[in-house]
Amino acid sequence: MGKTIGILGGMGPLATVDIFHKIVSLTDANIDQDHIHIIIDNNPGIPDRLNYIFRDGESPEKALIQSAIKLECMGADVLIMPCNTAHYFYDAIKKYIGIDFINMVDETAKEIRATLPSCKKIGLLASKGTYSTGVYDKIFAPYDIEVIKPDSEGRQDLAELILAVKRGQTTYDLTNIYKVLDQLKKKNAEMMVLGCTELPIAFKVFNIQEKYIDSTTVLACSAIKYCGKKVRKAI
Repeated sequence: MGKTIGILGGMGPLATVDIFHKIVSLTDANIDQDHIHIIIDNNPGIPDRLNYIFRDGESPEKALIQSAIKLECMGADVLIMPCNTAHYFYDAIKKYIGIDFINMVDETAKEIRATLPSCKKIGLLASKGTYSTGVYDKIFAPYDIEVIKPDSEGRQDLAELILAVKRGQTTYDLTNIYKVLDQLKKKNAEMMVLGCTELPIAFKVFNIQEKYIDSTTVLACSAIKYCGKKVRKAI
């Protein structure tokens, strides 16, 4: 029997669909039976991470732990969580489960170090919550990678782009987004990292022209390899 992936999802639903699609499309398979067994808990009822971080709202920790335990009880051998901000609660969740839990942020750092060994600075495109918690700063530091962030205005521009994806918009004025990218490049960012799982969707739907590393794709590939399968194509 092959290994089973548990996806702790719902943050947001489109990001959950995106990683499910990437795992399926990136798995080197010829027939149905070559694919990986995946269990998804798409729980959009998990309390908002930003509301907790910035406005003293309800903590999502309990709901995240419950979802993780549920997935383990349903037979998952390994967990993945396609939400960067929620990785602030990674250690708290891990305490309650007896299976492996792949850390998306750490896998992204490993991928950068493996593919761009001389890289010293990355431009982080993320949610306000991910910036505020310093999840990337903490995990990237041991890899000697500096995380360059936009100013407050740029962070708001990205927040609006992320919200556009959640709303299901199909068009968007990208003027301010390109200003954010230029700002990060002027700060010597060598590569952009999509550190929010809505952003790969935004880059595709709105056709944003920029080279980047997608944390969702990195996580999908890591999960595929964990299950002993081959990745159909390189990241």
